[in-house]
Amino acid sequence: MSETGTTAPGAGEEHQLRRSLGFRDLVVYGLLFIAPMAPVGVFGTLDAKSHGAVALVYVVATIAMAFTAFSYAQMVRVVPQAGSVFAYARVGLGNGAGFVAGWMAMLDYVLIPAVAYLFSGIAMEALVPEVSRWVWTAIAVIVTTLLNLWGVRAAARVGFLVLAMEIVVLVVFVVAAIVVLARDGAARDWLSPLSGDGTQGAFALSAVVGAVSVAVLSYLGFDAIATFAEEVTGGSAKVARALLFCLALAGVLFVAQTYLVALLEPVSSAQLAAEPERQGSAFYDAVDASVGTWLHDLVAVSKAIGAAFAALAGQAAAGRLLFAMGRDRRLPGVLSRTDSGVPRVALLVSAVITMAAAVWAARRDDGLDHLVSVVDVGALTAFTLLHASVVGWFVVRRRGDAPVNWWKHLVVPVLGAAITVAVIVEASGSAQVVGAIWLAVGLVVLAAQARGRRSAGM
Repeated sequence: MSETGTTAPGAGEEHQLRRSLGFRDLVVYGLLFIAPMAPVGVFGTLDAKSHGAVALVYVVATIAMAFTAFSYAQMVRVVPQAGSVFAYARVGLGNGAGFVAGWMAMLDYVLIPAVAYLFSGIAMEALVPEVSRWVWTAIAVIVTTLLNLWGVRAAARVGFLVLAMEIVVLVVFVVAAIVVLARDGAARDWLSPLSGDGTQGAFALSAVVGAVSVAVLSYLGFDAIATFAEEVTGGSAKVARALLFCLALAGVLFVAQTYLVALLEPVSSAQLAAEPERQGSAFYDAVDASVGTWLHDLVAVSKAIGAAFAALAGQAAAGRLLFAMGRDRRLPGVLSRTDSGVPRVALLVSAVITMAAAVWAARRDDGLDHLVSVVDVGALTAFTLLHASVVGWFVVRRRGDAPVNWWKHLVVPVLGAAITVAVIVEASGSAQVVGAIWLAVGLVVLAAQARGRRSAGM
């Protein structure tokens, strides 16, 4: 029985997941999907946009995403099911809104792993240029898919080792950076990562807010923890704690590394803004100039392996979303079949789609830009419906056992929705167009399903 008092739809034995995950496993999946060194690729862009206040950007972004994490924590307690935002919107707003939330989340859960696989392929091609990036990308998909098919517990164990490696590399970077700063001093003012470097004028809050709209994308994936709600031992409260812990820990790691690299950065934010071609490699360039190429290579190897396992966590979450929507008959029912508690059909379908997208992008020079431009709007739209679900369940429908807490059940979700809508507005035009097209297709599918149910007399 779920905590809403109803059994999950279609929850026969062949449609059930195996409970085997603990708190540590949930945190591993969340951090793997986010990646502890996620700011590496966007540091230069954020530094230029924020006028040098890049660490402050991540402080604000962590607070902004905390609203979404808090809404997830509210809903996972009342709907501890694998569908995550699909399940939450279904009970809080109705079946139609649930389908739309799940449909939009698919853009995130299916294509973000493709981006991560491509990052891995690019990094491996740089290390072994004799092998094309699309080959490395395909190998990464195959290896991680096999681990996911093996089972969520086995994948979590291997993922823990990879995450430990990433944390070690991050610690090495932090120690090396502190040694260099103590020996040679900072290239910028010590407070500049929080107040700006002054090369683009006085501190501008608007510049920081504009950069936050990019920085929140570093956090996409922490919500994947909620998709494992039916596989955790000890109740949904553990999932809620893991969500909040994972976001807080990621925020600390992001702020620390961007603060240190900003102090090492010999190039001003004004120069990065004037020469955008330097932004993508700004993190590596700062490390090269201050510490040495050995750390550059170590970070690159860590990113290559870490990206593949970020995709593993994303693929696992995508499989659970497809599983839940199949079980509710919003997608073909075969997706809800499990084998020894593992949703292998849904995982294979997710893997095939991700493989096609990742390999297609790997064979194009502009493939990465195309993928990155479309993944964000889906997740942010789903987050907006998540916040609406909290209000719908606790305030409008008043389905909670306890009295309405206006702060938790109205103020926080409304502010969270305002933040996600603002980020969607700041997204690129191409991302908005693709998101609108995907939404339109979903509405057509929803209408066809409603017509089919009426014809069947359901």
